Amino acid sequence: IHKGDTYMITKDMTIMQVLQTNRAAADVFASYNMGCVGCLAAHGETVEEAATHHGIDVDEMLAKLNETNK
Repeated sequence: IHKGDTYMITKDMTIMQVLQTNRAAADVFASYNMGCVGCLAAHGETVEEAATHHGIDVDEMLAKLNETNK
């Protein structure tokens, strides 16, 4: 979702889409011990799927991802 000069990160975006949109997202994923940058699943796994797989609250993670996207 486009929001001004930035894009709103949503739970249905793939990890790779998030990383391509916002390089700072890598730090957020790393803070949850998610090695998304080097993971092959990043190309097809959504933010919601990754959060669920890692036992992370998706809404909390989205808030942090979008905070870095301002």
